[in-house]
Amino acid sequence: MFVSLSDDCGTCEDESQEEAEVARPLVSETEGSSTEAAEPSVCVGLMKTGDPNTELGHSERQTWSRQMDFIMSCVGFAVGLGNVWRFPYLCYKNGGGVFLIPYLLMVFVGGVPVFFLEIALGQFMKQGGVASWNIAPLFKGLGLASMVIVFFCNTYYIMVLVWGLYFLAHSFTSPLPWATCGHEWNTVNCTTNFSRVCLNQSLSPSPPNVSSLNTSASCLEHTGLRSSVMEFWERKVLRLSGGLDEVGDINGYLVLCLLATWVIVYFCIWKGVKSAGKVQIYVYRGTVLSKKSHGTPLTLTALGSYNRFNNNCYQDAFILALINSGTSFFAGFVVFSVLGFMAAEQGVDISNVAESGPGLAFIAYPKAVSLMPLAPLWAVLFFLMLLVLGLDSQFVGVEGFITGIIDMLPSKSFLGSQRREVVVAICCFTCFTIDLSMVTEGGMYVFQLFDYYSASGITLLWQAFWECVVVAWVYGADRFMDNVACMIGYRPLPYMKWCWSYVTPVVCMAVFLFHVVNYKRLVYNAVYVYPWWGEMLGCFLALSSMLCIPLTVLYKLLHCKGSLMERWQHLTTPIWGRHHLEFLPHENEARLLPKAEENKNTLLYESVI
Repeated sequence: MFVSLSDDCGTCEDESQEEAEVARPLVSETEGSSTEAAEPSVCVGLMKTGDPNTELGHSERQTWSRQMDFIMSCVGFAVGLGNVWRFPYLCYKNGGGVFLIPYLLMVFVGGVPVFFLEIALGQFMKQGGVASWNIAPLFKGLGLASMVIVFFCNTYYIMVLVWGLYFLAHSFTSPLPWATCGHEWNTVNCTTNFSRVCLNQSLSPSPPNVSSLNTSASCLEHTGLRSSVMEFWERKVLRLSGGLDEVGDINGYLVLCLLATWVIVYFCIWKGVKSAGKVQIYVYRGTVLSKKSHGTPLTLTALGSYNRFNNNCYQDAFILALINSGTSFFAGFVVFSVLGFMAAEQGVDISNVAESGPGLAFIAYPKAVSLMPLAPLWAVLFFLMLLVLGLDSQFVGVEGFITGIIDMLPSKSFLGSQRREVVVAICCFTCFTIDLSMVTEGGMYVFQLFDYYSASGITLLWQAFWECVVVAWVYGADRFMDNVACMIGYRPLPYMKWCWSYVTPVVCMAVFLFHVVNYKRLVYNAVYVYPWWGEMLGCFLALSSMLCIPLTVLYKLLHCKGSLMERWQHLTTPIWGRHHLEFLPHENEARLLPKAEENKNTLLYESVI
């Protein structure tokens, strides 16, 4: 339970009565770390008043077994499929090397400040995505919005792993099934020899103002032929229907792959971060090995909440940003070396094979490996890399969602009284049930709907904007910098405060408005235009997270008594956890300690001040 610092606790619904996990006793929390890490002059005054009749909870919060577990978990979350299949494509389409200038600028004025803010907030509050916003209870809708976004990500992101597992299961044959025609799923327009078709057409008479390159690039389009890998993807894997309104039958093989993937995820996180961290290290090492062999906002808060209070999260934020960007650069070189080989083999320009998203992972790359010597070996290595690269992101996403759910559940409720394993099973089963809509013949249209709207750039920019505004202007940027100094022993560079207060919110809102003004209708494969009701469903997915913030603010203000200023003052007063007792002034400390005789299991804190 938390201690509320508000002097008029009776004017609103008592926020201090919310049940949540709290940190373990400070004696164990600071074990192995120096007690001189923070200056008392900075930390004293964090808590000024308290309710002497408030009882404090005593449940211990798990911490990482080793700090490397936290680093690897964050790397697993931050480094994902987007580094491999989106960054290289965006870099190519936006000027190549010139694109790195705005990219690096955005990393330092947007990415790193928000990354650091979320990790530091979780570590300071020792709570998951929702309860961590007790730092400004009026804006706990930020946590709810994060929960919704992560839930949607967990639901549709796993489909990439399902498709990867399906391809992997078909990679142990020679020749590869997508490398040849003549299968039951192929049509009469299937072809594997691109260069011959293009060569024959290039030898035919053509107008003098049409270049041979343009003829080569568009020859398949004129003849109506389709590649064998495209037909395997659309007619065998997806069994693609004509549109969103044509649901069709469920693909039994994909259901088995979906079930297997969720079972793997469940058994990797069901015991919590102490076991999940070890899995992250294993998966990360597998990812690195696979790359070498082949040549290639809620979740962060939840991960940070399992850190020891004195962990140097400021240093971690820069290390993780460097690893993330470095992986993107490395992936760019590898991806386009393969695409260049593929373009040369097909006799077309590289712009005709450069794709992004599933098109790169399940069309361009499978075709590329089919052209290589020992094609089945390269196919197995590639799809293993794809699986381990996606699995660690899925682990962390689900773990962050579970952490937020457990922190929100009252201990006396049905779900709150269940073991963690039961809660994880319920969440995984719920996501599995929704995923069944994506293994139908119209499942790809549902997948793209989730990908384009539910966790798109618009929703994330909206979230990042409000996070910076609340921390910098409601709670106070200088105040939060002092809190960070309490944890790491020194104040971060002023550039962080300037970004939280001015630069990052302005940039996020500017890009957000640009997206809204230049909105375009959703199209699949440059052919199928989504119906209006499909777009309405997508807007509902986006607004379901975005509206959590203003609706929560409105609800709390309306259910609070007093003048508007009194309501604001009460609802923006932080609700502290037990681990914050370390920073109590000596004269106020005794009033916050619980009565030992009321609970024989009570663990009293010893003040280091």
